[in-house]
Amino acid sequence: MTSTVMEQPLNSYHLIAQTCLLAGKIILQNGGETYRVEDTMVRIAASYGIADAQSYVTPTGILFAMDASVPTTRLIRISERSINLRKVSLVNDISRRISGGQLEVSEAHRLLTEIDELPFAYPALLQVLVAALASGCFLIMFGGQWHDFMAAVLAGGLGFGSVVLLHRLVPAKLFAEFAASLLLGGVTILLVKSGLALDLDTVIIASVMPLVPGLHITNAVRDLMAGHLVSGLSKGVEAFLTAFAIGAGIAAALSFY
Repeated sequence: MTSTVMEQPLNSYHLIAQTCLLAGKIILQNGGETYRVEDTMVRIAASYGIADAQSYVTPTGILFAMDASVPTTRLIRISERSINLRKVSLVNDISRRISGGQLEVSEAHRLLTEIDELPFAYPALLQVLVAALASGCFLIMFGGQWHDFMAAVLAGGLGFGSVVLLHRLVPAKLFAEFAASLLLGGVTILLVKSGLALDLDTVIIASVMPLVPGLHITNAVRDLMAGHLVSGLSKGVEAFLTAFAIGAGIAAALSFY
């Protein structure tokens, strides 16, 4: 994609930088890959006449620089990350419209601000219900018995619901995942001892699947393949720590079995 550098006032360069950073921040905070963040920011800047923009992105920060007639360098710290691929898709659509010359920078910044302020696409209760149903489906997929279907639904729903609740109350993400796994394992053990479930292992495996950091693992591999070693390794370590917290919680629960 090519464009010609245009003469622009000082505030226009600042607005372009803010628009690029806002687009990158939304993608990074909502589950997008590092290379996608960098590519989107550079493409937006090029579409507005800044052909020599540079970006450096890690999972915890974005550094963006424009070497135009008015050099601009900005840094954004990313302290919270979640998974909301709807926002990533919306930003990608805005980026395509910008590349096609359909949006002025002020309008693009306004639309990105609206996207950033959008609530999560699905309410917490619906997420819990879907996670519970998914746990039951995982049970059948892993060769479990239909007798244990409701046990997996109950344990999976309680486990995922406790993660959602604890994430709001406790800043430490690993503690929330450990506590949720401990609760999940404890509930499953009680269901087996009461005769409401038969296969302890299969129910636990199925119930814990909604907590597994699958997107983080995928993004880590994709970043490594794209040459972003720092981001790929850090996301891989984050996924490993999440998996360790889940495993530790289940192991702690099984120690009382």
